[in-house]
Amino acid sequence: MTEVHCETYGADVDGEAIDLYTMTNGSSAGVVVRLTNIGATLTQLHVPDRDGKLTDVTLGFDSATDYFENAPYMGSVIGRVANRISNARFTIDGITYDVAKNFAEHHHIHGGLIGFAHKVWSGRVIEHASGQAVRFDYVSPDGEEGYPGNLSISVTYVLTSEDGIRLEYAATTEKATPLNVTNHVYFNLSGHNAGKVFDHVLRMDADFYTERGEDGIPTGQILSVSGTPVEFRQPTRIGERINQLEFGYDHNFVLASEPRPEPELFGEVYDPSSGRVLQAFTTEPGVQFYSCGFLGTEKSKGGGKGYGRFEGFCLETQHFPDSINNPHFPSVVLRPGQTYRQVTEYRFSTR
Repeated sequence: MTEVHCETYGADVDGEAIDLYTMTNGSSAGVVVRLTNIGATLTQLHVPDRDGKLTDVTLGFDSATDYFENAPYMGSVIGRVANRISNARFTIDGITYDVAKNFAEHHHIHGGLIGFAHKVWSGRVIEHASGQAVRFDYVSPDGEEGYPGNLSISVTYVLTSEDGIRLEYAATTEKATPLNVTNHVYFNLSGHNAGKVFDHVLRMDADFYTERGEDGIPTGQILSVSGTPVEFRQPTRIGERINQLEFGYDHNFVLASEPRPEPELFGEVYDPSSGRVLQAFTTEPGVQFYSCGFLGTEKSKGGGKGYGRFEGFCLETQHFPDSINNPHFPSVVLRPGQTYRQVTEYRFSTR
């Protein structure tokens, strides 16, 4: 069964305590997870290689201050709307809303100037079927970053007996609002400081993807992956076709036409050097596969000198980018009386 220990993680911010939670489970693998209430962020994830050696396989930083300055959103919960909103504008029920233009001068991305990733959430240890878990809560006020309605959101991190980290989201709102959250965790199964992930092998159970237009804004077209650089229906090295794309992978894959009631396996990543395997499950209809072609940081864990391009990958489970402006995409509008729910799990093993 999972056990959780909480300690202070840096100074208080505006009177709010910054905490660091450490989760361990009773499995023989000895998986260790660390979380902070800054952005409900996953800061460390130690999993064994084929020889049983534990290594942190998520990119991140050492200090609470670094996470407040976390431009790449490493390990954080992103919202209200992850990914892009074209022209930073949308209309619900005949009312047009303008949100922060924080991407490519004209567009909105990852919740705005100070989105969920840079907020101090309220954290607590709760009892779960798998043992102790950590729940983070945040109330986003009406008008924050231009979004309508007071929104109450929670995310619960569960370390499972199958050596998985499970994220359970729930949210309600007082006004109709777009909501499309994800966790922006960066993985490198060789270790967070092991360099490029070109030799990682990815399989993705997706026949279609949303076509990227200028600035990564979807054109609205849903295309077949067949014969394209984004085809991963068979296990393929991430680096095999990456040079065919200017900035590598930053594509939304279509997993379903609507959210599923229970999480389903949609992909697997294998690292031949360590033997680590990541299996990914979600209820969401899409996943953004990002190969970190834009990544560049001045710092990294362990006092490192930063992370560079292609030194990690993200599997950001979510609805499609710019869904709010594409009515034929799965809807991201949450209304009063409804409860938003999402479950995503990253499960680890070796071979």
